[in-house]
Amino acid sequence: MENVVDQDQQWLLNCLTATLDTNHEVRSFAEASLYQASSQPGFGCALTKVAVNKELQLGLRQLAAVLLKQFIKKHWDEDEDIFEHPVVPNEEKIVIRKLLLLSLDDPHAKICTAIGMAVASIAYFDWPEDWAEFLPFLLKLISCQTNMCGVRGAVKCLNLLSDDLNDKSVPVLVPALFPCLYTIISSPQTYDSNLRTKSLSIVHSCISVLGDMSGVFKDETNSLMASMLKPWAEQFSIILQAPVHFEDPEDWSIRMEVLKCLMQFVQNFPSHIEEEFSVIEAPLWQTLVSSLKVYEISSIQGSNDPYMENYDSEGEEKSLEALVIQLLEFLLTLVGSSRFVKVIGKNAKELAYYTIAFMQMTEQQVHMWSMDANQYVADEDDGTYNCRVSGALLLEELVSSCEEGMDAILEAAQKRFTESQLDKAAGSAVWWRMREAVIFALSSVSEALAEISGSPRFSCGNLLEQMLTEDIGTGVHEYPFLHARAFSAVAKFSSLISHRALEQFLYAAIKAISLDVPAPVKVGACQALSQLLPEADKGIFQPHVMDLLSSLMDLLKHASYETLHLILETLQAAVRAGHEGIVTMESIISPMMLNIWAARVSDPFISIDVLEVLEAIKDAPGCIQPLVSRVLPSIGPILEKPQQQPEGVVAGSLDLITMLLKNAPIDIVKAVHSVCFNLVIQIILQSDDHGELQNATECLAAFVLGGKQEMLAWGADSGFTMRSLLDAASRLLDPGLESSGSLFVGSYILQLILHYPIQMAQHIQDLVAALIRRLQSSQTAGLRSSLLLIFARLVHMSVPNVEQFIDLLIRLSAEGYDNSLAYVMSEWTKQQGEIQGSYQIKVTTTALAMLLSTRHAELAKIHVRGHLIRSTAGITTRSKAKLAPDQWTVMLLPAKILALLADMLIEIQEQDLVGDDEDSDWEEVRGRDDDIDKDLLYSAGGTSYGRPTVEHLDAIAKVFNENRDDTDEDDLLQRADPLNEINLAKYIADFLVNFSGTDRTLFNHLCEVTSLVSTRVLCFEILQFTSVT
Repeated sequence: MENVVDQDQQWLLNCLTATLDTNHEVRSFAEASLYQASSQPGFGCALTKVAVNKELQLGLRQLAAVLLKQFIKKHWDEDEDIFEHPVVPNEEKIVIRKLLLLSLDDPHAKICTAIGMAVASIAYFDWPEDWAEFLPFLLKLISCQTNMCGVRGAVKCLNLLSDDLNDKSVPVLVPALFPCLYTIISSPQTYDSNLRTKSLSIVHSCISVLGDMSGVFKDETNSLMASMLKPWAEQFSIILQAPVHFEDPEDWSIRMEVLKCLMQFVQNFPSHIEEEFSVIEAPLWQTLVSSLKVYEISSIQGSNDPYMENYDSEGEEKSLEALVIQLLEFLLTLVGSSRFVKVIGKNAKELAYYTIAFMQMTEQQVHMWSMDANQYVADEDDGTYNCRVSGALLLEELVSSCEEGMDAILEAAQKRFTESQLDKAAGSAVWWRMREAVIFALSSVSEALAEISGSPRFSCGNLLEQMLTEDIGTGVHEYPFLHARAFSAVAKFSSLISHRALEQFLYAAIKAISLDVPAPVKVGACQALSQLLPEADKGIFQPHVMDLLSSLMDLLKHASYETLHLILETLQAAVRAGHEGIVTMESIISPMMLNIWAARVSDPFISIDVLEVLEAIKDAPGCIQPLVSRVLPSIGPILEKPQQQPEGVVAGSLDLITMLLKNAPIDIVKAVHSVCFNLVIQIILQSDDHGELQNATECLAAFVLGGKQEMLAWGADSGFTMRSLLDAASRLLDPGLESSGSLFVGSYILQLILHYPIQMAQHIQDLVAALIRRLQSSQTAGLRSSLLLIFARLVHMSVPNVEQFIDLLIRLSAEGYDNSLAYVMSEWTKQQGEIQGSYQIKVTTTALAMLLSTRHAELAKIHVRGHLIRSTAGITTRSKAKLAPDQWTVMLLPAKILALLADMLIEIQEQDLVGDDEDSDWEEVRGRDDDIDKDLLYSAGGTSYGRPTVEHLDAIAKVFNENRDDTDEDDLLQRADPLNEINLAKYIADFLVNFSGTDRTLFNHLCEVTSLVSTRVLCFEILQFTSVT
C-alpha cells in the first residue's frame, strides 16, 4: 500500500486536525465541512486511507477510524433506520474492505480496536453473502502465531462482531472458527490471558445464538455440540481447577467467561453438558471455595480492594466481585435445572454454608453506608446487584428447586451462627458480619420458612428468636448494621417468633427512633415499624403512639431524599395504627405533610407517599373535617390560576382533591364541590397538559361517585352541573386531543352512565358517535381498552334490547368500515386478550356473550382478525421482520367471540393451580343434573373428561375477585357497578350450555369454522354436556 498524501488527503487531514482545535469557531467549521464531505463520492475511502496510514499521527488515525465507523452505519445499507443518502458505491466498498482487513494487525491497540470496530460494522451488513473473503482472511490471521498483532486484531474484530451474530452466520462460523479459538484458549504459554478471554467471549456469543436456534434447528445444533463439547469441557475444567489467586484480574476475567459459556451450555444444551459435567464439577467447587478465601481477605476484611470496579479497555469489568457474582449466578442456573439440581443437591449444605459467607458486608460497603445513610437506604430498597443479592437469589432457588434446600440452609445458618459466637468470644472485631449475613440469608427465604413453620422438621423459631434477641442486646453504636438487620428482619419472621418477643422488638424499634443512634439503626427501626404496626396489638401500641409520632416528625425535619420515603411510610403505618388517638396530633402532622407535599409536589414518588399519610389522617376518626378545612383555602387559588403555577402543582392539587373525595361523607363532598368543581371543569376544557387532564378526569369521576344524584342539585342552575359534566366528556373525547390526555376518560364516562342513567340516556347516540371517533384516533392501547369497556357497559345497559344497540352501531358510520359495528367489533375482538383487571374482563367478556346470544344477522357478515400465523423459518431477525411482518388468519365474528369465551375459560383453568375446600357458585351448575359427567372447563385443554370440581370453579372465582380489596382508584370507582359481582366462570359456563342447547345448528357451525383446537375441544365437550341433559 502506498502512503502518498495527495491534495484531497491533505484537505481531509487539515479538517481532522481542525476538529481538535480549541477555538470553537474553527472546530465547528471543520465539523460542518466534514459533514458536507460525507455525501461526496470517495469520502469513506479517504477516511480509510488516513486510518490505516501508519506514518500519520496516531490521534488523527484514531479519529478517522471513529468517523469511518459512523460513516459506515449511516451510508452502507439503505435498509437501516439511520441510513442517510448517498449509499456507498460497491466499488468503494470493495476498496474499504480490503484496506481495513490488511490493517487489522496494526501494533497500536487503540487503532486496532477502532479498525476492528469498522470491520465488524461492515461484516454486520455484508457477511457472509457479500463478503466471502472475510472469514478465510480472519482465520488465516488468527492461525499465524508469528504475527501476534494480527491474531489480536482478528480476535478483537470477531469479539466486536459477536453481539450481532445470527442464525445465518453462526452455523458458517462455528465449524471453521472454533478450532482456532480452542488453540488460543488451550495455549496459555503462547497467548496471553486477555486474548484467551476475548476468544472465550466469542465462544459464549456463538453458543448463545446456537441455543436460540436449537428450538427450530435441533438436529443441526445438536450435531455441532456433540462433536465439540468434550474437548471444551476438559479445557474449562483446566481453567477452573487452579485456585483463585489474589490480585490477578486477568485470571478472574477468563474464569468469568468460562462460567458464562457453561451457563449457555446448561441452559440450551443440558443433555450434552450433563455427559461431561463430571469433569467440571470438582474444578467448579475448587473455584467456589478458593474464591471465598480471596474474597474474605481482600473485600470483606480488607480495607481497600485495589481491583474493585476495575475495567479493561473495552469496558468489561475485571473485579473479584464480578467473578463471584458470575459464579453464584451459574450455581443458581444449575440449581434451577432439573438435570443438575441433584448434582448440586448432594452438596447443598456446603453450598449454603459458603453462600452465606459470600453475603457478608464488605469493608467498602461498611465504610460507604456509614458515611452515607442515603446510599444504605437506596441499596437496601433497590437490591443493588452485588454478591449479597446474588447469594440471596441462590438460596431462594435452592429452597424452591432442591428438596434438601431448606434443611441445608438452616443447618448452614446454625453453623455460621455458632462460628460468629466463637469469634465474638475470641475478641474478633468483625464477628458481627457473619451474624448479619446469617440473618440476611434467612430473611431471603423467610416466606418459605413461614409456610413450613408448622413442621417439626423445620422448627427454627427458637434459633431466630435467640439470634435477634442477642443482636438487639449488643451495643448499638458498636454494631449499628447488626441492629439494622435485626430490626428489618423481625417483620419477615413475625409468624415464627413469639408474641412476647415481637412486642419487645416493637418497643425497641419505637425507642430507637427517638434515641441518638447511627442512621442505619433508625433505618432498620423504620422498616420494622412499617411492617409490624399494621398487625400490632392496639392496646400495647397506644401508650407509645404520641412519642413515636413526635419522633418521626423530628426525623422528617432532617430527612434526606432517600430516607424521606421510608420515614413517610413508617408515619403512615403509625397514623393508621394510632387511629382514634390521631385527632390530637392532626394539627401538628397535617401542616407538616402539606408543607412537604407543596415542596415535593413535582416528585411523583414523594408526593404519593405524602398523600398516603394524609389519607391515613383523613380516615382517622374526627380528622377529615379539620384536614379539609386546611386544604381547601390553599387549593382553590391554585386551581383558579393554573397557568401561573409551577410545573406539577396543578396536577398534584387535583390528586389531593381526589384523595379527599374518596369514601368521604356527602357533606365533605359538597364542601369540596363548592370550592373546586367548576375549577376542575375549566381545567379539562382549557388545559393541554396531559398530567393535568388525566388527574382532572379522575377527580371528576370521584365527584360523580361521591356526589351521585345529589350533586346535580348543588348548582344554582339545576341543569348546569350535568351540562358541565357533558362538556368535560366532550373535550376528553375530542379526536384532536392527544391520547395521553384522554387516558382516563373511560372511567369517567363509566361513572356518568352508572350514576346518571336517566340523564345520559338522551345522549347515548351522540356519546357512541364520540366514542367511535375517539377510538379511531387513539394511539394508546390503554385508552382503547377503556373506551371498549364503555361499549361493553352500554351493551349491558341495553338489555333486554341488545339488538337495538347493535342497530344503533350499524346506523353510525366509521371511517374505513361498512359501519361502526364492524369497526367496534374488529377492535374489540383484537383487544380483548389484552384487557386487564377483574372488573374490565367481567364486563367485556359477558357483553360479548350477550352480543352473540342475539344471533343478529349483521354479526355473521363481519370478518375479524383470527390467530397469529406462526413462522417456522428460524429466528426472526430485524431484516426478516421487515420483509415478513406478522400475518393473521381471518374468521367470522361469531366464531371469534366463541373462541374468546373458550380462551377465557381455558385461561381461568390454567390459573387454577390451588383449590380449596369452600363451596362455590359452581354447585348451582352441578346441582341441576347429577348425571352430567363432562367437565366443561378441564376438557377444554384436551387432557381429561372428568367432572368439574367445586375447587375448580371456586379457584376461578378467586382469580377474578382476588383484587377486590385493593385501594386502587379505578377499583373503588368500579365497585359501584353490580356487574362486579358476576361469577365469570359460572356465567360463561351457563351461557355456553344454554347457547348450544337453544341453537344447536348455529353452535355446530361455529365450532366447525373455529380453527383453534382448544375451542373445538371445548365445543365438543359442550355438545356432550348438553346431550346428557
